[in-house]
Amino acid sequence: MSFQAYLDTIKAKTGLGPAEFRAQAEEKGYLQPGVKTGVITAWLKEEYGLGQGHAMALVATFRGKPADDERVDKQFSGAKAHWRESFDALVAAARGFGPVELAPTDSYVSLTSQGRKFAVVAATADRLDVGLKLKGEEPVGRFEAAGSWNAMVTHRVRVTDPAQVDAELLDALRRAYDAA
Repeated sequence: MSFQAYLDTIKAKTGLGPAEFRAQAEEKGYLQPGVKTGVITAWLKEEYGLGQGHAMALVATFRGKPADDERVDKQFSGAKAHWRESFDALVAAARGFGPVELAPTDSYVSLTSQGRKFAVVAATADRLDVGLKLKGEEPVGRFEAAGSWNAMVTHRVRVTDPAQVDAELLDALRRAYDAA
């Protein structure tokens, strides 16, 4: 599910968009410094029946852009811009598992949890490469050995269509996250 699809589903379910949720979160004091993400997601789950991934997508719309976001934006500019939505969907899904930090370089973005890398994402004009740290799992099907592409991960998935950011890939992302 793309990041925009999360927001569209939330709007269909609740009748509210990110701006309305943000206004309510502000009224409740949830956007004050120091308020934990878990407090906000608990409110969204309890009051609106949202799942973790949908709640995290809204939280992502509440937060200001981190300093590293410029580096991420640069990686998804020009001919690679059409991959940004798929990248955002991957990040939103990962944040549905728990805390995730982005560590962008000039050529890829690492996804980490508690300082441990579990995935890397790199975009070209033609594809989105998703690297996963899945030690002990044999590469099968579209999950190929990462090899020399990136030594920090064990598996690589070449996404050539946004629809390929699907349940199978998100399940593997979850396994990588859990292993971290």
